[in-house]
Amino acid sequence: MLIAGAIGGVIGAMVTYLWRFDERRQQTVEEPTPAVPPGADLVLSVLSSSAVLVDSSDTVVNASAPAVAMGIVHDNRLEPEELMSLVRQVRRDGQVREADVSLQPRRGTTSYVHARVAPLTSRLILVLADDRTREHRVESIRRDFVANVSHELKTPVGALNLLAEAVGEAKDDPEAVVRFSSRMHQESERLTRLVQQIIDLSRLQNDVLSDDATTIKVGELVSEACEHSATDAEHKDIAIVTSVEADLYVHGHRAQLHAAVSNLVENAVTYSPEGSRVTVTAQRDGEEVRLTIADNGIGIPGEELDRIFERFYRVDPARARATGGTGLGLSIVKHVAASNGGSVEVWSEQGLGSSFTLVLPSHLNDMNEEHA
Repeated sequence: MLIAGAIGGVIGAMVTYLWRFDERRQQTVEEPTPAVPPGADLVLSVLSSSAVLVDSSDTVVNASAPAVAMGIVHDNRLEPEELMSLVRQVRRDGQVREADVSLQPRRGTTSYVHARVAPLTSRLILVLADDRTREHRVESIRRDFVANVSHELKTPVGALNLLAEAVGEAKDDPEAVVRFSSRMHQESERLTRLVQQIIDLSRLQNDVLSDDATTIKVGELVSEACEHSATDAEHKDIAIVTSVEADLYVHGHRAQLHAAVSNLVENAVTYSPEGSRVTVTAQRDGEEVRLTIADNGIGIPGEELDRIFERFYRVDPARARATGGTGLGLSIVKHVAASNGGSVEVWSEQGLGSSFTLVLPSHLNDMNEEHA
């Protein structure tokens, strides 16, 4: 009986141990991760949108590389919270939802994503995201451009209205009529120039080389640009000195390049003191032509150099308006350079002057190619 009792005690202890072990095992078994439907990985990999799969515990179980790079997945969690909230709403009612979401900047700039969220299975939610940062930026630029154009047009149009009223009131004063009509002519020229530059800039937005590109002799381009500003230079006793290497050619849109070089020469004359000098040089540098316009003018502050090519941006707004500047000239120069396969460089020091360099691909004309 003692032996039987001992055996019974051992069996009871073993049963108790196994029961507790099983209980602990059941408690530690996690809920299985929902399986991704067969073929889903292949489908998600070929989608143009970034794809993310989120399970019932709000954990990301599958994410494409672009989604991670975009920044909507971090540590197996979906970000930002606005996007996660959209997932929970879809999980509750099964309705497909879309939203535009902004991502907090991690590299100094805010990104924008258009997300479409839909149920994939009873436990998996699919998030498709498209990066709309560029579109958002373009739309922002468009709105700013329209606002700036409206603002800039108000000035000459308002001035013309006031001057027209003044002429009507001064009809018995010939001298006043002549003075006001002269002002009206100036404002009319300013308005015409502004409208033309807006048209030119709108044509250059894509930075794509025109179908009308031809071979252009750089010497002729420089001569025409200098002649454009000859009257203003003579009025201020400014000497325009040119030095152009022989047989320099570029391939591009003649009217665009003429406008760019003319703008740079005109700016140099406008912002240079009386009795100074403006130099225009052009030379070949390897497979490029470097066309530089330098002056001894007022110069540009270093902190402004990164912004001078922005549309309607003026370093000195009061002086720019007094000289008829629209704030579009340098922006046109930048787009012309890009549209013709080149770039523009700038150096400036306050009180010493500025130099702008158009860098364009060198091109041999047919005659040179035959002799080569």
